[in-house]
Amino acid sequence: MLVALCAASAARADGGQPLSVPTSVLEASLNCPASIVGAARAPVLLIPGTNLEPGANYDWNYERALTAARIPWCTVTLPRFATGDIQVAAEYVVAALRRMHDQAGRRVSVIGFSQGGMVGRWALKYWPDTRGMIDDLVGLAPSNHGTTSSRVACVTTYCPPAFLQQSHDSKFVAALNTGPETWPGIDYTVVYTHADEIVTPNADAKTGSSSLRTGAGGISDVAVQDICPLLSPDHLALGSFDPVGWALAVDALGHDGPADPARIDRGVCTQGFMPGVRLATFPVDYARYTATIAQALAQSEEVRTEPALRCYVTATCPAVHGSGPPPTAKPTRPCARRSFTIRLDRRLRHASARIGGRRVRVRRVHGRLIAHIDLRGRRNGPVNLVIRGVTRQGRYTKRIRPYRVCADR
Repeated sequence: MLVALCAASAARADGGQPLSVPTSVLEASLNCPASIVGAARAPVLLIPGTNLEPGANYDWNYERALTAARIPWCTVTLPRFATGDIQVAAEYVVAALRRMHDQAGRRVSVIGFSQGGMVGRWALKYWPDTRGMIDDLVGLAPSNHGTTSSRVACVTTYCPPAFLQQSHDSKFVAALNTGPETWPGIDYTVVYTHADEIVTPNADAKTGSSSLRTGAGGISDVAVQDICPLLSPDHLALGSFDPVGWALAVDALGHDGPADPARIDRGVCTQGFMPGVRLATFPVDYARYTATIAQALAQSEEVRTEPALRCYVTATCPAVHGSGPPPTAKPTRPCARRSFTIRLDRRLRHASARIGGRRVRVRRVHGRLIAHIDLRGRRNGPVNLVIRGVTRQGRYTKRIRPYRVCADR
């Protein structure tokens, strides 16, 4: 198995398999609030964690802090709140990196939380052209070597695909970490916490899940407790408001090489919150953060076994003639429930929605826009929910959420 994986990596030195997700969907998943054309410094791609979307994860912390620091940024929305097949989610990251690199005309950097801090490595491993597009890759509590807690949660029930893939003993994690973990020319900063209850174990850099230990890239594995011994942020805190995580991330972005703990002012240990977090709205912002996680779990696909490794991983893809993905590369979308309700982005003042061309009723309940999705009577197959709206700041937005109608749901 390991020999096949190594051979597959070597065989794709031309840039990797064609992406199987439609280009229009990939383009709609990238959101840049301001133009990054000719950016004066590396723009940052923010990648959310499992059960999250960019708004709930970052609009009350990292987006504000990066804007204040005059660091351009974009976000990428992963399908099904990043609960689906991570191999599919990686294609969204690949497309986002390519597009940002083309627009900026320079390398870009990545900040990702949990799965978001790990999925970029899958993109780098199997789409080699992206290795020349990234300057810094910063992971906040990333699941680089999987987690022992995932298998416990899924042992007696069905789980979202991403849960199973992030188990420490999954085929996905084995493929991810076969061969070098880092690539030359890229600086890797890993921020983890000994108090992490989700990505486990994380007692030290030598044996912890988050840490990176091999490869030719520049590596800095730093525990929050290396900077502030008395602090014990948990997984969700490190991925949202922890000031040490931010200090290490911005240090990496501002210097050659990865973050250096020696450059971090120990005064950060008394701050409580990173820049951008507003004390007055923190309770509401954090509640939205955790509520999004609960919503994602309620709407996620549930499977008993992890998705099979794609043919590009096992070096079994048939030869491709012409353009477009081979038949085996077509994505298998999760089956959507026939009838369910979703909450729209809290930042929207008003919005409209259509699914498969049909209008969806959008209404406001307790101050939040919601939409009821009814897929009953529709033909089996993929369908896109298109949400158009205007934010409270007057900015037009468009989001696409793909679903798949199945006869058995």
